[in-house]
Amino acid sequence: MLATKVGFKFTAEGKLAMEDGTPLVSGAPADVRAAVDGSLRRLRTNYIDLLYLHRIDPATPIEDTIGTLAALVKDGKVRYIGVSEASAATIRKTHAVHPVTAVQTEYSLFERGVENNDVLTTVRELGIGFVSYSPLGRGFLSGEMKNLDTLAPTDFRRFDPRFQGENLHANLRLVDRITEIASAKGVKPSQLAIAWTMSVGTVPIPGTRRVKYLEENVAAVEITLTQDDLTALDAAAPVGSATGDRYSAGMMETLGH
Repeated sequence: MLATKVGFKFTAEGKLAMEDGTPLVSGAPADVRAAVDGSLRRLRTNYIDLLYLHRIDPATPIEDTIGTLAALVKDGKVRYIGVSEASAATIRKTHAVHPVTAVQTEYSLFERGVENNDVLTTVRELGIGFVSYSPLGRGFLSGEMKNLDTLAPTDFRRFDPRFQGENLHANLRLVDRITEIASAKGVKPSQLAIAWTMSVGTVPIPGTRRVKYLEENVAAVEITLTQDDLTALDAAAPVGSATGDRYSAGMMETLGH
């Protein structure tokens, strides 16, 4: 299945367009159509299986944006649509215009905000699939992230609030608690984290560039978590336990519309 996204603006050089540290978002019909046509051309395909609206544009009525996506489905350029980092209210509005197949939002033992903002409740009520991105907490839950020295100079995590100063030390203590549970179960903390996202009924999409980690991630499918395991993980990493914002201030402004 081929999935991609639209919603952010880019410069002529292909870089993310920014203004005062905030990425520029557009759900304008013309911009959405241009982005889809560009993706089809670059991907050398006639249609996209699943197209996500990457971020919600507060300046464009969501009904207009989703109406455009619905027209692209009718045209055969897109098969299914989804939204990413949308509020519960926006998900409902979107689903009323055209059925939503998937909602993609950050969700992990490290970031459980969707349990408190009605997003998870809403997708379950409406029968929409939930795709958990960053199920390893941007690498934290691998158990191998100890400091910034291992990151490339251009790695965005160097600017992520959760990787800075005291936030980093506090979050590593959280990871230590999860690692203890994983060790007792005889699995890696990354595998435990992925198994947890599946146990709560979501589809995780961990990213990796190495075959070794890909194989480890896939093996997490075989892990069964008992109620005692789930209780222990809830105690080790309750909702709101991560320290620091998920993104820089500018990126945070693009979330939850």
